[in-house]
Amino acid sequence: MQFKQIVGQDAIKQRLINSVKENRVSHAQLFLGPGGSGSLPLAVAYAQYLSCEDKQPDDSCGECSSCRKYQKLMHPDLHFSYPFFAKHKDDTAITFIEQWREAFITNPYLNLDTWRDYLDAENKQANINIAECHQIIKKLSFKPFESAYKILILWLPEYLDKEGNALLKIIEEPQPNTLFILVAQNQDQILNTILSRTQLIKIPALTYDDIKSHLMEKHNQTEEAAAEIAYLCNGNLSEALTMLQQDNKGYHTSFVQWLRLCFGNKGLEVMGFVDQVAKMGRENQKNFLRYGISFLRECCLLLSGAGSLVHLPAQELETAKKMTNVMDVDQSQAIITELEKAHYHVERNANPKILFLDVSLQIIKVLNYKTIRQNADT
Repeated sequence: MQFKQIVGQDAIKQRLINSVKENRVSHAQLFLGPGGSGSLPLAVAYAQYLSCEDKQPDDSCGECSSCRKYQKLMHPDLHFSYPFFAKHKDDTAITFIEQWREAFITNPYLNLDTWRDYLDAENKQANINIAECHQIIKKLSFKPFESAYKILILWLPEYLDKEGNALLKIIEEPQPNTLFILVAQNQDQILNTILSRTQLIKIPALTYDDIKSHLMEKHNQTEEAAAEIAYLCNGNLSEALTMLQQDNKGYHTSFVQWLRLCFGNKGLEVMGFVDQVAKMGRENQKNFLRYGISFLRECCLLLSGAGSLVHLPAQELETAKKMTNVMDVDQSQAIITELEKAHYHVERNANPKILFLDVSLQIIKVLNYKTIRQNADT
């Protein structure tokens, strides 16, 4: 993995490159970033750059023996640890290394759900067990074979239970030229004993423009389609790539139609719309609701006089301006609340017809009678 293959994150890339050039490579680093931000591919690209035999000013060469092995994730000095679904108590990450290589090479922005699909997970819980901790200690007790560094990339250390304390000594006093890179999403879920021994590198979510450009250039999306997905995924490229695999787009047109039917209190037509949405499939229903939430938040910005902060394509911005003439901030926020609750219930397999009919009735009450449901969670 080379830095040039990673979407955006130019400032982080330069910081990592400079740390190598200036010989300031910390032996234990925590790459902390939200899902889909590129933390994991950044860690692999950083490791490849450290091991490259012909470093370029801004990237690894991609051609030397070390880089070629890194591209297949088969370098003898590169090790991975990650959550897995153990079938036996002595299972470790190496048990699933072939699936891991396939998953990462297919999609470096993978999340735990994507990783689960590569394994026979059944109903097991993902974790990093004590056997894996002992395996890490064993692997890192040896000197590097080929490169200047022996590198362990530990993905999602949040899944280390108290057994993770077994790693403290080797993290604090590693063998010379041994590097730990922890790649995490939730700082609060990491053992404090491990967290205190790492250098924190915060990785921000990807920008709207970065994702939009990537979808257009690498996935042949039209500007309109790329803009909608970039808007919906909220900086998460993993979510954006998942959306590419789904059939229904055009959420703007459908959502505005829904609001108009509710505003007009057109009962039969609302029922017909609910039937259509119920056939969309769970993932598209979630994306449809997510779009509505995002769109109405932009409307709230317009209503609050913060139009300069609105980030909508021209056509959608024009529609949003028209909608601000028929609803106020309180009504917008009330509808957002209903949509967020609906998203929660869709994730938990609620009956879509009943769910979307109830939401439609609540929107009708909000828009026509300014009735806002109280104690909505009960």
